[in-house]
Amino acid sequence: MRPSLALRLASSSSISSGSALRQTPMALLPPIPLYRRILRAHRKKLPTGLRFLGDSYVKSEFRAHRNVENPIHIIGFLTEWQLYAQQLEGDSWAEGKLDKAKIDKMSGKLSKLTRV
Repeated sequence: MRPSLALRLASSSSISSGSALRQTPMALLPPIPLYRRILRAHRKKLPTGLRFLGDSYVKSEFRAHRNVENPIHIIGFLTEWQLYAQQLEGDSWAEGKLDKAKIDKMSGKLSKLTRV
């Protein structure tokens, strides 16, 4: 992800945190502050074993998407990670479950693993 493109998209786009009929949309965070926010939330909220797993996954995902230039992919990537950070900070992640729509989007093998 080019820094200039990601910053421009993050500052100009907005997401809603649920339905389209809710209050004002929330602006996307730029990639580096979002990355730091997620790692900080892991440090504060997760036990050691899960923190190591979560940190390594976040690092690999952000590295894998570093050179993405498609604006739709960038917005989708930042949106999902920002929603994850909000869930983690709000403690709703502990009893949360995946949406059926998200499970359907996963590959067949991953989908089978989550249903077990």
